[in-house]
Amino acid sequence: MTAGRENGDAGRPEIHRGNGRTFVALAVAAAIPVLLLSGWVATLMAQQQRGLTRSAAVASAARVAERVASDIATQVAVLRAEAASASLDRPDLAAFYAEAERLRLEHPLWETVELAGPDGVQVVNLLRSLDDELGPTADRASFDAVVRTGRPVVGGIGPLGPISGKRLVALRVPVVRDGTLRYVLSVGLATNAVSSILRDAGAPEGWVGTIVDAAGNTIARTRAEAEELGHPAGAALLAAIRRAPQGFYTGSTLEGPDVEVVYRTLKDTGGWSVHFGMPVATLNAPVSRSYLVLAGGSVLSIGLGLALVGLVGRDMAQRRAGERARFALALRSSEEQGAVAAEAAELGTLRWDTAEETVTASRRAAELLGWEAEVPEGREMTADADIAFRAVDAGDRERMAAEVRRSLGEGVPLDVEFRVFRANSASRWVRLTGRAPRLQNEDPAVLVYGVVSDIEPRKRAEAERLDLLRRLGEAQENEQRRIARELHDQVGQTVTGLSLGLKGLERLLDAQGGSAEAGRQIQWLQRLAGEVGRDIHRAAVDLRPTALDDLGLREALATLLREWGQRHGVRSDLEFVGEAARLPAAVESAVYRIVQEALTNVLKHARAATVSVCVDRRPDEVQVIIEDDGVGFEPGSSSAPSLGRTPTEPRLGLSGIRERLTLLNGTLTLEATPGVGTTLFVRIPVAPAA
Repeated sequence: MTAGRENGDAGRPEIHRGNGRTFVALAVAAAIPVLLLSGWVATLMAQQQRGLTRSAAVASAARVAERVASDIATQVAVLRAEAASASLDRPDLAAFYAEAERLRLEHPLWETVELAGPDGVQVVNLLRSLDDELGPTADRASFDAVVRTGRPVVGGIGPLGPISGKRLVALRVPVVRDGTLRYVLSVGLATNAVSSILRDAGAPEGWVGTIVDAAGNTIARTRAEAEELGHPAGAALLAAIRRAPQGFYTGSTLEGPDVEVVYRTLKDTGGWSVHFGMPVATLNAPVSRSYLVLAGGSVLSIGLGLALVGLVGRDMAQRRAGERARFALALRSSEEQGAVAAEAAELGTLRWDTAEETVTASRRAAELLGWEAEVPEGREMTADADIAFRAVDAGDRERMAAEVRRSLGEGVPLDVEFRVFRANSASRWVRLTGRAPRLQNEDPAVLVYGVVSDIEPRKRAEAERLDLLRRLGEAQENEQRRIARELHDQVGQTVTGLSLGLKGLERLLDAQGGSAEAGRQIQWLQRLAGEVGRDIHRAAVDLRPTALDDLGLREALATLLREWGQRHGVRSDLEFVGEAARLPAAVESAVYRIVQEALTNVLKHARAATVSVCVDRRPDEVQVIIEDDGVGFEPGSSSAPSLGRTPTEPRLGLSGIRERLTLLNGTLTLEATPGVGTTLFVRIPVAPAA
């Protein structure tokens, strides 16, 4: 007792130290995501602030651009109103001079008003009297644009004017009378006037604003106006204008620092654009600081992570011995639980070693596989692989071996059903499912772990169902044959007698001089009787074609395709390949009904122009290929349609075809391409002819 107490007291410090290390590790693990999250949040907020600043810059540029464009549009509107003055109808140049002088006094931004003829020679300029020789206008490019288009033009900054002695910005409108251009009326705005428009439009404090004309020359600027007016703008600005009518670009200014510029093209100004620059350092300062915070947090997190790895490694090394013991106990418990579950479900387990060519099976597996040796309860039995193969029915051995090889070679799950041969009783169906795990991807698997289950009741139920379907199919064919014979022999003869009677009545009326109306009625009844007879014949053929029983499958299909194609206007062709011998009656009936169902689906859904049917008679099977050039469908859809059917419609045609093929151990393969067509491949095994 004393020794046990001493050992317990000695173990308590170890427990306390382990708990302390766990607490420190948890604290470090909690600190790492907090540091990273803090840095990430700071970066996100800084980027969001930068985005808000850019959005505010876009909104401010749009507002200023609208104000400047509106102001220019107002100046043009006043000028257009003056162009409609009655003093220019006569014209009365003295009266026009007085009106223009009054307008110039009302608009302080106007430097002068000029009136020029279509040849460009000035007639009136408020900077000179009416009697002076004025000469040609200064900005010839904008003047020629008005003469060419007959519309108002906002020009750029012009050359040095011979009269004003300044570089003016021209606003020009045409003066048209009786559809003829008489004059061009212009207003010259001084560059400082355009700059005042820019400043009055509400440019943000501290931003550098610039207006550039269509030629890329500076018209107005909020700073260093005298140094920049009339000079070409920078390369970054010109490239941005050529790239898009609005957006952002980065450039440099006369003031020194780099700026990020937001710009917009002004409406109805002939290509003017307004630009506002924000210092890049100021815009990116919050983001740079957040990156420093994130980098510092990352370095600290790495250090804490290394410390955490050391703590966790020491703790894991101390706990590993105890975990091994618990894992061994859990493994034994899991194996016992698996054995109990397998016994409860009446399943057998086996392990197939392909390298040693041995099979180790549980007692239930050995019983299901038909091994003759007795296996004690709760024990396993190991036998040669040949014993396992000899227990399999001879007809299923090759198929089972192929499935095992495929599972070993490709690593796919094993799932195969086969019959087990029993010496004293009938063979019994079992199912083997399992896997072939690989130790490494490049190494082939050598072990198969599987579960054996008894599926004899299910197979017996399937056999009974197939027998019922076979008898129902035979009864249906016999009943259709009887109905077809009744229609042809009795109803058809009655309709024929009716037609003959109507023909005799027609001759009797002609002999007695009957009325023309009675003759027409009898002829109508004769046509009706003929149509009824043809419908009865067609129904009888659809139910059970006599050619199928009398002449065989080739003639029956030829008649079916010919009449179907003529009736519905679809081209059809038939080809027989291989032996010409008759097939068994059940196979011929199934092939005929499958082709009949496929043609029905083509007519309903495929919208095809051509249908081809090929029957290939081989020694051990018959293959039928039915192909159309209709709309097709997508094979990968979740609801694969029948021939020509849209994916959303039920697959009744395919269900009927598959049921017929199930009775004959046949298979159906469907291939389709949207817009190209659909093809059915039918294979039915046939015993070789004697």
